[in-house]
Amino acid sequence: MADLMTTREVAKFLSINEKMVYTLVAEKGLPASKITGKWLFPLHLVRQWVENQTINYPEPQSQLPPYDGILILAGSNDMLLEKAINLFNRSAGHHLAVFGNLGSLGGLQALRAGRCHIATSHLLQENTVDYNFEYAAKALDRMPAIVNFCRREQGLLLSKGNPKKIRSVADLVRPGVRIINRSVGTGTRLLLDRELEKAGVRYQDLEGYKHEVQTHLGVGLEIVSGNADAGPAIRAVAGILNLDFIPLRWERYDFMIAKERFFDEGVQRFLRIVHEERFHEAAGRLSGYDLSSTGQMLFPKQKTENDTTLKS
Repeated sequence: MADLMTTREVAKFLSINEKMVYTLVAEKGLPASKITGKWLFPLHLVRQWVENQTINYPEPQSQLPPYDGILILAGSNDMLLEKAINLFNRSAGHHLAVFGNLGSLGGLQALRAGRCHIATSHLLQENTVDYNFEYAAKALDRMPAIVNFCRREQGLLLSKGNPKKIRSVADLVRPGVRIINRSVGTGTRLLLDRELEKAGVRYQDLEGYKHEVQTHLGVGLEIVSGNADAGPAIRAVAGILNLDFIPLRWERYDFMIAKERFFDEGVQRFLRIVHEERFHEAAGRLSGYDLSSTGQMLFPKQKTENDTTLKS
């Protein structure tokens, strides 16, 4: 199958010997499946693994200019983030916030290249407990400031009434079930891949796995329109579009900010938004959000939990 590589093929792909392939599987988490005693390697997961292992990124050709009123955010798509950006733009005078929907990994790359002030991310680490720290350490020369934006509930969106009787990720492989997926490099896509692996489901057996959309809302609209029966997205979309929802996990969604840009006026103005009553009211109108740690500095740790000031 074209999307699966043998040990010899993955060794050639990585320009290493076959013995080293087994070492990478055992010690470095190279994605692999053992089927009837034979190792097989999903090509798209090997490519993601290589990207995640990258540490020596080329130096950016240019850095962000001094802050001049335009705040650039890039990374993971989120409905509550859109509301925060709208609040900022309506009240910040000559300041303007813009967002590039690049996925969590794309946001880290943009931060590394100096193309944004804030990267947004929800990348689940190998320990399946924490988020973002390991990815930031690998992608960046030095750790950024990390501030929590929210916790949110991820899961599977389903057609209203769940006519296909889908109860878990394992049911997505049933004949007649079509899914809609998120793009490679998004935290939502990575979570789905983990859940499929945990359930023993091969992505090649899922109808629609390679049919991708760019946003959580896009997943819901594909289901509402009848183009898919299920897809990974946040609970907030289910509430807005009146869809059924199977929860998978609560996740942490963070801001990552280069330390040299942390005190830019636009960054500080944006961080203040998340403490305002109007922001919490907006969040209350969406389902599947938890703001109990919103605005907390996660790295570097501060003496006061609610303090978002970065000590020099």
